[in-house]
Amino acid sequence: MNVYPVLPDAASSIADGGVMVAVRLADLVTPLRNGRLPGGDCRSALAVGGTRRIRAGEPVVFCKIVALAPAQVRQDGRVQAKGSPVHHATLGSLEEWLEEKAGPGVIGGIAERAVLREEYVKGERERLLARAFMIRVIVLMTLMPDAGAREALTALAGDLAGVPWARPRVPAPERALGDWRNAFGPEPLEELQAIVLRASWAEHEDRDWRAVIIGRNRPLKAGSLDGTLIRVPDTPGNRAVFGSVGTGDDSSPFPQLRALPLTDASTRALLGMPHGPAGTVKAAAEQKLLDTAMRDYPHLFTTDRIWLMDRNYHGAARIARLMTRTHVLIRLKSDIPLKKISPVLRDGSYLAELSGDGVTVTVRVIEYWVTVEGQDVPEMFCLVTDLMDIDEYPAAGLAALYKWRWDGSETALREAKASLRGAGPSAGPMLRSGSPGLVRQELAAWAAATEMTRGVARAAALAAAPAKKGRRAGQRVQASEISHVRARRAIIAAIRTGKTSYTALTREIAKHRTVTDRNRHRPRKAKCASTFPRAGRAGIATRTAPAVITLANTPV
Repeated sequence: MNVYPVLPDAASSIADGGVMVAVRLADLVTPLRNGRLPGGDCRSALAVGGTRRIRAGEPVVFCKIVALAPAQVRQDGRVQAKGSPVHHATLGSLEEWLEEKAGPGVIGGIAERAVLREEYVKGERERLLARAFMIRVIVLMTLMPDAGAREALTALAGDLAGVPWARPRVPAPERALGDWRNAFGPEPLEELQAIVLRASWAEHEDRDWRAVIIGRNRPLKAGSLDGTLIRVPDTPGNRAVFGSVGTGDDSSPFPQLRALPLTDASTRALLGMPHGPAGTVKAAAEQKLLDTAMRDYPHLFTTDRIWLMDRNYHGAARIARLMTRTHVLIRLKSDIPLKKISPVLRDGSYLAELSGDGVTVTVRVIEYWVTVEGQDVPEMFCLVTDLMDIDEYPAAGLAALYKWRWDGSETALREAKASLRGAGPSAGPMLRSGSPGLVRQELAAWAAATEMTRGVARAAALAAAPAKKGRRAGQRVQASEISHVRARRAIIAAIRTGKTSYTALTREIAKHRTVTDRNRHRPRKAKCASTFPRAGRAGIATRTAPAVITLANTPV
């Protein structure tokens, strides 16, 4: 008989996923002793009865590999799989990226170390729920804005639910999922967030991802930091812990927490994110978070990086502390006084003293105008930096660098918050957790999920072929060119379908690109627009002409 040879690496190839098995229809037989499939839920699988070579024109069944599990054979001949979906379900490409960067078994290790609160989950309950599986459900839930925990659980199980498991699959009720979330508390997910952000930082240390370079002989990596408010459900516990912005009367419709994402400006990768109560005064609340960031993320504030910051003034003393550890490029409001102490330098900048809180710090000032087509009055920018070498870091280069703050913070936040839309009772991004502990848990899961998604997108950028035409024809594909929305959707689809080739998935994601730096300009509007139409929206004009930077009366 002409049969196929046995290949020693066949099992490892199947285990890698993304493999399709072709079997002749005539070779598929039932293992049941009576030769018939009984009615009802038999929970059995067909077996391969012959393996001769497939010939052209023969009927062939194509089978997707869903799981590799030990067989359990019943007395009546039924072939089933030992275990349950919880032992095989993973976050797919998200975990592949994480384990490549942080080592194998990350989520499993966190699950083993997790201490469950016994008032919510007693003993070692398995059913369709287990510790590592529930951690994955919580993470996946933050990437599915309109899905509840039950739907996230179903998506994670995916095709595994169709496997004939020896133990009957018992769907978990919504209440059981809530009990498991309460039993975990925030700590396991915060541990996962810390591991993911550390892995992302290490990746950026090992590889040069810069899309913009400042400095000829001592080039710097650009980071961006900016605060953001995230709404949470209006429960007494959330309002007591997080409060809301305003005049102090706590009359806001929803309580809010304030976060300070620290991102890489070139890739939008999240490197750190302290958070806390909203605070009634934005400046004071963000100043506390910046202090927390310098304490909790000291590895981010180094001399090979420059941090881009907006006009939310952090005070001379705090800026002085930053300048002893890293480099800064900060835009100042018009009411922040500067004492000029030098003539205008040949690049158009000058030196000045910035004072406050009993501290005086010397900074270099870059002032320039930005003119946009259709805008009657040009916008004035005043930047201060600790970089004093005008040959290494000319003023025109720093002015051009600052626009990356929008890409690194504003665009990154808008992309990340898109996965939160629909979670709340009204338009706009909102978490869904009703207690402060679960808010912390969900926030950590959201940060970890978003950054793992960006990690897979960066892998797709590495695998992507350069564009054949356009202004970036022949150039390396940047991470920010990969569509975050398309990447998130492709990852969720791959999780639903079970084992998928990581290489094939990143290759598919690499096809979906966005056009960066399109020179689009619109009037300033709310960052989180309502989902319903309103009068006048159709009349908002979008300009696409490049902005003109004028420094020392000279366009640059």
